[in-house]
Amino acid sequence: MNTEYEKIERNTLIRERVRKGIIYTCLTIWAILVLFPFYWMLLTSIKGYSAYNGEYIPKFYTLSPTLENYSQAFTAVSLGKYLLNTVIFTLATTALMIVVITLAAFAFARLQFRGKNLVFALFLSLMMIPNELVVITNFVTVTNLNMRNTFLGLILPSITSVFYIYLLKENFALIPDDLYYAAKVDGTSDLRYLRKVMIPICKPTMVTIIILKVIECWNSYVWPRLITDDANYFLVSNGIQELRENGMGRENIPLMMAAVVAISLPLIVLFIIFRKKIMAGVARGGTKG
Repeated sequence: MNTEYEKIERNTLIRERVRKGIIYTCLTIWAILVLFPFYWMLLTSIKGYSAYNGEYIPKFYTLSPTLENYSQAFTAVSLGKYLLNTVIFTLATTALMIVVITLAAFAFARLQFRGKNLVFALFLSLMMIPNELVVITNFVTVTNLNMRNTFLGLILPSITSVFYIYLLKENFALIPDDLYYAAKVDGTSDLRYLRKVMIPICKPTMVTIIILKVIECWNSYVWPRLITDDANYFLVSNGIQELRENGMGRENIPLMMAAVVAISLPLIVLFIIFRKKIMAGVARGGTKG
């Protein structure tokens, strides 16, 4: 009897090990596929221009790494200034957006007014409008207001997001109504309730939204290229394009990769620091009750 039980237990243990082995193997392969572009970008950035162009067959290693591309990336164009402009644009846009979407989400989640559901449905229908139409409309509006080549023109069209309002509204709706009614009985104003109760409870989701917005602003390309032609307002995306155009028909790929690594590093560090809060926010947004 004991022998039969040990046999079953051994077979179960073997199956569990095989299952875990398959899972870990698949995850390892997937991780390699995901991380390989980053490895290739970093590898290319430390290759010399002549060494890179002399490779008829791309090599997955280099015997003569150099950091010259990184120094050239900041001298060939005003990449440092573009980084500063991007930081200003990102911080201002994200801060204003958080204020706008928080107030909008609170209104849809807690306040009662006539036609709220209809207004919210119409608001969500804006997500079906192609981005190209929105860009054209924003360009005409900003141009008519004489805000081209200004930080205001860069920032204003990006201070709201229907998706983020919807995501935050759904999280606010998870908070029991009893807390709101109890706070109103105690004489708490709506803004104080929002600031002291709802925002702390939904902090993981708000952190996730902030990180996603920072990434979106940092990688913004179409709108900055469209609304600015003054180098004083260029962002890092403009800097990459300027490096490409300065090649006189021959693109310096290692130099461009060095610039991409330099401007990607802050985002990577940001994600590493806040990865737990991002995952917590995504998990909270994907569950109900």
